[in-house]
Amino acid sequence: MAIEVFVGIGSNVEPERRVRQAVQLLRERFGTLRLSPVYRNAAVGFEGDDFLNLVAAFETDLDVAPLNAALDEIELACGRERGAARFAPRTMDLDLLLYGDYVSREPPVLPRQEILKYAFMLRPLADLAPNRRHPGTDSTYGELWASYPGNKGGMEPVPLSGL
Repeated sequence: MAIEVFVGIGSNVEPERRVRQAVQLLRERFGTLRLSPVYRNAAVGFEGDDFLNLVAAFETDLDVAPLNAALDEIELACGRERGAARFAPRTMDLDLLLYGDYVSREPPVLPRQEILKYAFMLRPLADLAPNRRHPGTDSTYGELWASYPGNKGGMEPVPLSGL
């Protein structure tokens, strides 16, 4: 049975090229994607070039562990090097945000906790699935974005051809 998943995509090293590459590889592996708008935003947690961020939704028959392994393979194909600092420049960062309505408090924690913390995850998710409910809050992602307490500024929509 196919599960709809939502994956955050981010890059600040050759971001236009890397985002296009990741989207292409996701399509090749998983088929049809729904994509949020792409946003340019400042690096969070470290000094660095701006990131491009978006969220992709697609259906998969994979369980969480093999899905994360597939996302890791795509990151590596996009030039990601394992072992880098958590808050550092990224050629590609793919984060499983939602796996259907699955909730887990054990790693990987789902829905991903950072959704409620970072605008660069919440805004594109709210754009893509505004009426979907966050299982931990029971609010929709549209409602969560409308009431987001953090800084909403600095997220500039970027037209990115070839997606």
